[in-house]
Amino acid sequence: MSAAAAGARTEQEFFARLAGAGVVARLRYSTTNPGEVTGYAVGLPQHTGKDGGIIWYGGGKLAADLTLPKLRARWTAPGTDDSPLPGQGPSPAAARAVLRNMVTGAADAARDEAGFFARLRADGVLVRLRFSEINPGQVTGYSVGLPGHAGEDGEPLWYGGGRLSEGLTLPRLRRRWNPGRGGTADHRGAFRFTVPERDAFYAHAARQAEVAAEHIRRCAAGGPAQAADAAWAAADTLHVAARALGNPALRRAADSYDRAARAGYGRIPQPTGEGRQLRAAERLMALIGGNLGDGATLATIALIANLVALAVAVAELREAQQHAAQASAARAAAEHLHAASGPARTSAAQFGQARAPQPGGPSAAARVALGDFPVPARARGPVLLDIAWPRPRPGGPLPPRRAGPAR
Repeated sequence: MSAAAAGARTEQEFFARLAGAGVVARLRYSTTNPGEVTGYAVGLPQHTGKDGGIIWYGGGKLAADLTLPKLRARWTAPGTDDSPLPGQGPSPAAARAVLRNMVTGAADAARDEAGFFARLRADGVLVRLRFSEINPGQVTGYSVGLPGHAGEDGEPLWYGGGRLSEGLTLPRLRRRWNPGRGGTADHRGAFRFTVPERDAFYAHAARQAEVAAEHIRRCAAGGPAQAADAAWAAADTLHVAARALGNPALRRAADSYDRAARAGYGRIPQPTGEGRQLRAAERLMALIGGNLGDGATLATIALIANLVALAVAVAELREAQQHAAQASAARAAAEHLHAASGPARTSAAQFGQARAPQPGGPSAAARVALGDFPVPARARGPVLLDIAWPRPRPGGPLPPRRAGPAR
């Protein structure tokens, strides 16, 4: 539910993401206005009661900010658009890779042109049609764009189907959907992201996590209320990252962090630029879903390291606000994130991809968080690993570290 809400920009997209994740949704309609949706409940097809019926859970029963009115307020609040700040959006190569994959999947799932464009819009892709100058009602081509991927003028950057792949032009797609008219029923399946494309996604999310962590630290010292939006957006980022990476420890971190992110009484925090940029990055990860493939690289490690720094920054914020329970939840999330870093580091070292620091690596704040975070007394061994960059460690004493906070 949290991952679907984080990746959606509209109500329609939210329910489409739930369906795509295998969640069944049941809408509740107004008794006064029968066509008006006033709430919803969700369930899993395999989770049934004694009578064989699905067990339903209302959004408010799962979390205070998952009721339909709260979700609608999130999507329509002023200042919540995900247009990136200059230099903060994904790279053109990363945007093209996402769009190529999304358009290919929509083309294979659709049976006709109308279904193709409807599927793209339901998946959160921006669509712009090109019409004939001679016959104004005739569509001759299309372009697609990503929410939050804009140029210097703030307008979305568009990519024609032929720019994504020669097989994605509208004439080629029409021949695919109408094999009886000289076309072919060729269904290529979704493109697999290359390692550089995958790293570009992770590096972009890592940068936004770093910016949000620094913003929260500044606010903790001067104005804690200004950090509420970024702290709340971090919860969505963790849920989306856990789903994209398929990491159980990361999922546990997201669950633990939820309490730290909550505003009082489920209120929607005042939007900020840092929270907006963090949401834009998480929506990009949500669009690509679980299609990133297996394996870990430096970019994966950098993302987890910066998420650790983000969780620790929120813990410091809650401590400054004297919210002990929320601070404890944030630190528990940081512990789980450290646990998630271990397999990623091992995998990256096995593939020989971590030889030297590269752009997009963990920030200084992330490395400090990795070194300073206290080890729980109940741990059987060192849980918090120095994952700055995997490399063989020669014999001899370990380098000195800054002392952690006193308990």
